[in-house]
Amino acid sequence: MSDQAKPTFYLLRGDDNTRIKEVIAGFQAGLGDPSMADLNTTRHEGESLSFETLQADALTMPFLADRRLIIVENARAFLSKMAKDRAQTCLDLFGSLPETTALVMVVEDQQAKKRGERYWEHGKTYAWLTDWMREHNDRTLLIDCALPDEEDMPSWILRKAKELGGGFKPDAARLLASYVGNNTMRAQNEVMKLITYVGERQVVEEADVSLLTAQEQEGNIFTLTDALGERNSKAAMQQFMLLMEDNDLLELTGMIHRQFRLLIQAREILDGGGKAQDIERELKVLGFVSRKLADQARRFSMRQLLEIYDRLLKIDVDMKTGGTPGDVAYELLIADMTRQS
Repeated sequence: MSDQAKPTFYLLRGDDNTRIKEVIAGFQAGLGDPSMADLNTTRHEGESLSFETLQADALTMPFLADRRLIIVENARAFLSKMAKDRAQTCLDLFGSLPETTALVMVVEDQQAKKRGERYWEHGKTYAWLTDWMREHNDRTLLIDCALPDEEDMPSWILRKAKELGGGFKPDAARLLASYVGNNTMRAQNEVMKLITYVGERQVVEEADVSLLTAQEQEGNIFTLTDALGERNSKAAMQQFMLLMEDNDLLELTGMIHRQFRLLIQAREILDGGGKAQDIERELKVLGFVSRKLADQARRFSMRQLLEIYDRLLKIDVDMKTGGTPGDVAYELLIADMTRQS
């Protein structure tokens, strides 16, 4: 790509919504005057977008600005439709975009591992596009926005704190990471809150995280799991509602998924003769977390935990595909899990 020429076609793929929002915000900032940027930004939903509508927008000149930004959310749905019989028509359009257009396709996807190799779970469904982009990298740009691995989150937190004008001690970053997992949106919110809290001191310490974040929030998710393990329907439902008040449903889903993944791993360690110290070492969690995981894992059999996790995965799929609403599905799950046998 030459120094002067900007890409006219961008593909953002991944499941790190925080990163995707940052990249798009950067595109909009590049349009100049914010009032003109809004006038020259168009958003489409891939599920309902037609090729003709996209073509008309893509070839429209910007208004009192150098470029026009077109963002297609849920673009995998659009690309899947086009792949059937209009792939080449799309590629012809993408390859002939005027320099005054910046077309951004946001493809929701996630990375997985197989035999130590990473791959995109849905990559084959839009491979015709990424193959074409590799051959036309003078006018296209692929930006991967995958969530970081959980073991990389302490480093992510340190970098984010620096970006926001503050700092974290390494132990504090590890403690916060043990709570948020790889939920970058929640991590960013917590980093901002903690930096604001420490004020002029600037550097967040482990005690700050313990005070404002980890034990309080872990306590909430542990309280929910305790109630489920005790088959206490009323307490479990009350705690779920409290968590719903403070968390977006997708964020809460991530917390619950992570908790039961940890419980499955803890149960496996316990079944192999291990103790809380082994859970702490093998799962890389803090001492108070490992002790709580050991206590809770003993309340469930491995079969029960695996069944619950399968149910959680189904809820996640239903939430993303228009099935049973998430809050209703979780309430039904709590009712089923706490029903006395």
